[in-house]
Amino acid sequence: MTSRILVSLRVRATPQRAFDVFVGEIDRWWEPNDLFRFTPRGPGTLAFEPNLGGRLTETQADGNVFEIGRIVVWEPGAHLAFTWRQASFAPDQITRVDVRFEPVGEETRVTVEHTGWDTVPQDHVARHHFPDDVFLQRHGEWWQKLLARLTRFM
Repeated sequence: MTSRILVSLRVRATPQRAFDVFVGEIDRWWEPNDLFRFTPRGPGTLAFEPNLGGRLTETQADGNVFEIGRIVVWEPGAHLAFTWRQASFAPDQITRVDVRFEPVGEETRVTVEHTGWDTVPQDHVARHHFPDDVFLQRHGEWWQKLLARLTRFM
């Protein structure tokens, strides 16, 4: 069984609009979290290369680019999935984020499922030595906060 985070939120937008904002405006709605940094250098600007196989990157103020992951599912308006890693991860420590955009009346349910945390040991710096349930809860709370920010750009 894999460790996973599952959060969802309804937004006042079509699935296509929600998808477009999630991907195309991530630099506006994403809010860095000191506990869950991609690199030790501090937060940079996030961007997707919008296509299957495209990268999710974080660009630092000095121009250095860190590849967080690659898009593995690209279904505009319906489903986006990408790999996710932090700079401190070993090559086999990769998590996956699936984002689904489902119409619910005149709104869209945006659901984030972040799996694969069982590949990252509890004593890893990225997990801050939290027990699994505490780590997953804190990370889930961060995803909830991110989705709440996403709603501001619909």
